Amino acid sequence: MSTKTKKCPLCGATKVVKRGIQNSLQTYWCRSCGKRFRSERRKKYNVTKDIFNDLSFRKQTVRELKDIYCLNSKTISSYIHSYEVEEKTHKPREIHLVVDATYFGKRKEGTAWGVILFRDYLQRENLWWKFVKGERVIDYMEGKGHLEGLGYTIKSVTADGFLGLPKLFSGIPFQICQFHTKKTCIKYLTNNPQTEAGQVLLALAKTIPNTNYITFKTRLQKYLIHYSQLLNEKTYHPSGDWSYTYDNIRSVIHTLSKYIDYLFTYEKDIKIPKTSNSCEGHFSHIKDVLRIHRGMSRSLKEKVIHHIFLNSSIVLREKEN
Repeated sequence: MSTKTKKCPLCGATKVVKRGIQNSLQTYWCRSCGKRFRSERRKKYNVTKDIFNDLSFRKQTVRELKDIYCLNSKTISSYIHSYEVEEKTHKPREIHLVVDATYFGKRKEGTAWGVILFRDYLQRENLWWKFVKGERVIDYMEGKGHLEGLGYTIKSVTADGFLGLPKLFSGIPFQICQFHTKKTCIKYLTNNPQTEAGQVLLALAKTIPNTNYITFKTRLQKYLIHYSQLLNEKTYHPSGDWSYTYDNIRSVIHTLSKYIDYLFTYEKDIKIPKTSNSCEGHFSHIKDVLRIHRGMSRSLKEKVIHHIFLNSSIVLREKEN
């Protein structure tokens, strides 16, 4: 029985050798002309999905995809734009939510836009997301209503300090992200405060991840008593107006006083995450991907983000049967 000789599709030569596996298909290389090709083509949908996966998860550019799939740039772009993202499927259950948002574009130029993400912390699954121009409580309300309407039971919510969220999730244990709170304190105080009061307050803020509610509240109260005179000190301006001399310190006090009842909610249930870092990992990866694909339209960026969120991981997962 004769076997079919593999020929190069470009020059027709038979001096062809195997060069690894690409997307479950054997890849060949022609010694005569240097052409790289595969033994067969998959159905168009599968090829399109492979290309989009490479674009989104393996950070392959159009130039690199052109060589991998032995197609020209125009054809690769056609495959990318024609790919239709799948819809999210759900398995309603009890969930501990982490919610956060991230932005793209430049706010000063009016080109900023973002995405809000609701993520199941324990199962590391993205459950709901929405592309927005800016964060609004009504958007978070939409996500909450959507998941509850599907049958999910929200056992807790961890978020940053966006105004209105504790009230929106009233009746549900709410945890303010400790990382964001500490970061906010450092923003006002800097990492090198010039006053003793600032240095002590910064040290106190940095203990948030390693202390508990009773200890932190006690230390904050002692701080307020000890530095009460300084905190109320005023500076009068030539215009006749006045302002608090240590306004930056007062801003930190305001932040801590406002959030203190939500900073240690996790103490009541070890399943509640202390930070929203679970979402930050996705955001970081997505921004890395989009930086590689400079010049990509917003609609295509949203498609890539949707595709990554649907996978719920920065590493491409195989679908369960």
